[in-house]
Amino acid sequence: MSVLRPRASRTALLLAGCLLGIGAGAWPAAAVSAPGPAAVTAPGPIGVTAPRPVGGDRLLVEVKEDDGAVTRYELRCHPAGGDHPEAAAACARLDEVTVWGRDTFAPVPPEAICTMQYGGPQTAHVSGEWAGRPVDATFSRTNGCEIARWDGLVPLLPAQGGAGAAAA
Repeated sequence: MSVLRPRASRTALLLAGCLLGIGAGAWPAAAVSAPGPAAVTAPGPIGVTAPRPVGGDRLLVEVKEDDGAVTRYELRCHPAGGDHPEAAAACARLDEVTVWGRDTFAPVPPEAICTMQYGGPQTAHVSGEWAGRPVDATFSRTNGCEIARWDGLVPLLPAQGGAGAAAA
């Protein structure tokens, strides 16, 4: 006759519950569509799409060059428009780097270890709304991390010194 100890059976149940919980989280989330005809979807991680309102993706880009001249562009996406010189390519790049649950325009973390590299005095400011979230981000080229962050958003931001989508 087999006698199970109460402690062993509780441990087994707890372990089974944990495994079921982990397994349930391993499956990709299903896409959820917003109600009404004003919803389109944007690419997310591994085919997961995020609802995105039509006309909600609008960014103002201000780039300050070496000589102090400031260039301003408006970019609208879904559909692409505005006076940005490469609107369609900029929208495509933003769609490519946008990941559900991550800030596309996040600053370099303070604890990041960056190369002591100087990419020039250019700065940029991007504001507006992207993927239903407000954007207010500043960019520079003061070290390797900031240069990589800038180059990762070319052609939204202008390529500097041969950097760009091919280098990103």
